[in-house]
Amino acid sequence: MRVRQMAGAVGAEIDGVSLTADMDAAQVAEIRATWLAHGVVFFHGQDLPPAALLGVARRFGTPVEYPFVQGIDGFAEIIPVLKLPHERVNFGGVWHTDTAYLDAPPMATMLVAREVPDAGGDTMFASLSAAWAALSPAMQAMLRPLRAANSSARADVSKTREDRLRDSAKPGAPTQYEALHPVMRTHPETGRPALYVNAGHTARFEGMTEAESAPLLEFLFRHSTSPEFTCRFRWRPGSVALWDNRCCLHYPLNDYHGQKRLMHRVTLAGDVPA
Repeated sequence: MRVRQMAGAVGAEIDGVSLTADMDAAQVAEIRATWLAHGVVFFHGQDLPPAALLGVARRFGTPVEYPFVQGIDGFAEIIPVLKLPHERVNFGGVWHTDTAYLDAPPMATMLVAREVPDAGGDTMFASLSAAWAALSPAMQAMLRPLRAANSSARADVSKTREDRLRDSAKPGAPTQYEALHPVMRTHPETGRPALYVNAGHTARFEGMTEAESAPLLEFLFRHSTSPEFTCRFRWRPGSVALWDNRCCLHYPLNDYHGQKRLMHRVTLAGDVPA
């Protein structure tokens, strides 16, 4: 196994590994340690049809269903992340961490590329641990006791799942979720603190109105995606990314109008942020 760090704050590519459900425990532990160190790890050239994808995902956690969109046929835990040539808005096309509006947001997300455009469609990642560390001590002290309200309605405003709700909405799903989470989250495995707000879901601070919260939240959104905290990944068919939702943001770029992009996504159960 060979590891190549992608950027100073986040991301590493791993070569020399074939992701399979029967990987030995030592190899899984080595990949997990690399993932915890870098926030997101990438692999190329992986042969992972749906059953194999779920098998690999289970080596790292427990797959869970997405609240709003149905899974692919026969695999409820795998959702299509799809943009068709005639569509203009991409799924999840804002900086966010997955489903932060749930009481226990997912620990991790695994994404495999099925079809990618000739150019464009990269995904950017940002380290919320690095973002927290770069704040002044006074700002950290002010933020540490705060909690923020995260709402699924923010994605309705950005329309970043509208096309998939139109063709594959989950029957009977609640129309909205909201959860309060600490603004400074402590990673349960590494112990590192991370800023835990995101433009896709965070609406306001607890006890404050959206208008009162907006100036500080806008600063934190811009700060957390500063270039020095980010990396950018170029997909190929068979590429895989595994990222840590507890300390990373991601942003799928929407720069490939007229072309199809299809990914399959699995999220892994997490805990209540603390």
